[in-house]
Formats: sequence, C-alpha cells, structure tokens
Amino acid sequence: MTGTLSVPQIREQRGIRMVTMKEVAESAGVSIATVSRVLNGKDRGRIKPEIAREIKRIAKDLGYRPNLVARNLKTRSSRILGFISDEIATTPFAGRIMLGAQDAARELGYILLTVNTGNDPDLERRQIGVVKQYGADGFLYAMMYHRKVEVPRELDGLPVVIVDAEDEHGERPSICPDEYGIGYTATRRLLDAGCRRIAYFGADVPIVAQSERLAGYRAALEQSDVGFDDRLVLAIDEHDRQGDVPRLFDALHPDGVFCFNDVRAHLAYEQADRLGLAIGRDLSVVGVDNQPFIAGILNPALTSVELPHYEMGYWSVRKLVSLIERSEGGTIPEPSAAEGGSSMLADLNLMLPAGIRAPLPPLAQDQVQVSCVLVEKESVAPRD
Repeated sequence: MTGTLSVPQIREQRGIRMVTMKEVAESAGVSIATVSRVLNGKDRGRIKPEIAREIKRIAKDLGYRPNLVARNLKTRSSRILGFISDEIATTPFAGRIMLGAQDAARELGYILLTVNTGNDPDLERRQIGVVKQYGADGFLYAMMYHRKVEVPRELDGLPVVIVDAEDEHGERPSICPDEYGIGYTATRRLLDAGCRRIAYFGADVPIVAQSERLAGYRAALEQSDVGFDDRLVLAIDEHDRQGDVPRLFDALHPDGVFCFNDVRAHLAYEQADRLGLAIGRDLSVVGVDNQPFIAGILNPALTSVELPHYEMGYWSVRKLVSLIERSEGGTIPEPSAAEGGSSMLADLNLMLPAGIRAPLPPLAQDQVQVSCVLVEKESVAPRD
C-alpha cells in the first residue's frame, strides 16, 4: 500500500484526536466508502471478507471509535436497547442471560438499559414508559423461566424479542431452551450407561419445562428396548415432603435417575447414602441447570444439562438488532461460536466462564429453541 500512512505514523500525528474513517481508509489503502460499509456492518456481499477483516484490524489498532452523536442524528437511532425482566436482574444464575445480551450489544455498538419489574404489572408498565422516553430502538422481554407470555401493550409497534419464553400468540420472535431435547439427551445418556430402571424426578407444577422434559424422557425410553414405566415417574417438590422418593427406591430399585433440575438431585444422593449405593456406579444421576453451587459441590460431582442462558441473551440481542437494522436497510452477520467469547464482565456464577457453548439458531428464524449441552462429571457410569 505505497504512499499510505502506517498505523504508528497516524497515531503519532493525531495525538489525542479521534481517529477518522479517512485515516482508517488511508492506512488500509481503500476508499472511505469501503471503510464505512465495513464498520457499519453493511459489507456482506459487497466487500471481500479478507479486506473487511483487514479494515477491522486496522481500525482496532488505530483505536477508531464511531462518532455516536453524529451517527445517531443521521439515523435517528439511540443505540439503546431496553431489557425488561421479571426477576433475571436479581438472580445470579439466570443473570447469564444479561451477560450474553451485554456482550452482543457491545459488539454491535449498542448499550442495554435494564429494568427489573419483580412481576409487578403496574411497575412493568411504568418502567417500559421510562425506557421508551430514552428513545430505545427495541426491547428484550425476558423471563426467569420458560413459559408462554403476553407482550405488554406498551411495546406494540416496537421491535421486541422474547427471551426464555414464548409469545402466547406466536407472533413475536422468541428464544427458549429445547426442553424436549433436555429430557431426551439426559435419558439417552443414562441408557448408554447401561441403566434399565430410570426414574424421573419431575416438578409438581404445570410449566412448559416439566411437560416437555417428561415427553423427551418418555420418548428416549420408548425408543429403547427398556420401555416406559409410569411407576418410575414422580411429580415432587424440591424437598419431597410427601416421602415419595424413598418409597420408589424401596419398591422399584432404580439404577438411574433423571432430575428435573439440579436441586432435586440431592434426593437421589440421599437414597444412595441410605442404601449404600455408589453414585456413578450403582446409581447414575443426571440433573438440569449445571448450577456450579450444586452440580460442582455434590460428591461425586453431578453430570447435568446446562441451560443456554448466555446463548439466549447473546442471540436475542443479535436478533433484535437485525430487526432494527433491517428496517434501516442494514444487515448483521449470523452469530458464530467465534464471537461471544469470554465476557468482559465478571460472570455472576464465579465458577463458569461466560461464552457460547451451544449451537446458535439462524437469525432468519423467529421462534427458536436452543439445544442444550450435557456437561459430563462423575455421577453417571461410563458408557457401555
């Protein structure tokens, strides 16, 4: 690139001035228009990927930062996304949704304005109004657990993506875990370990996750030579106040247990201790959530299906921005495992690095489910 200024030369000349697109273009040996397309995410199909990567590298090395005031005036965009949650903001584990959302927003040049409503409809209505006053370009409507919801009327006419829930009318884009797949994957792992009498410690509340995980558990058994036995299915609270678990162990002698969540796994461990069974040999156990303060503390450590909280937050922001920028004639590339790496923020779990582990759905889809990853530890016998 003869006749162009090098990165060190530009840095020396500009001192503390903001780097301009012109300077990036001069260093890269391309036109300002080409730099503008790349840095505004409008290069797909127009500019060779290797040139786009080089422009981004040079811009980063130079310390280029977009002039947000000028861009916002031009596009009439605030670059603010509203994040409305019921309890997520106050819950460390599901807070990974926020980490994923913040990472994606930062990568795309947006910021999140987060409010927690505490399941108070009146507060929710007022908080949405406050965020709208800041000129938010779109909203994430996030729930603490998977359920069907009705989007508040206050969000009518605005870009909205529902997180860890589904629109009861099937109209709004949404992302949630593949609950059926969770049940199927966990049960299939127990079958692969040689288990023949697999119990399901289900929830005693009628929520989407309970019915779908039970369906996945049943399907895995029915597709095997073991078959489904409804006597091995329990609907219990997290403390088994009715004493159903010891009665099931005494009567049916399960050699495998799939638990609705990690919290219920302690019930299987207690029975193993009472009956002198070795977890991971005589009795295999799989949970759901991969909560570090449970799965990592139980002894032996609990094999568990990890819910894709980070991935849901990350995808939902990219989906929302795609809706916003599509209306402005722009596009953003599909997310990949190469993006959304370790969060710049401290992970609220302290024991799990934030980042993409599960495959992300295409942004072209509207109502999506995320496959969940089984995290192997020590509570399941080796595969036959």
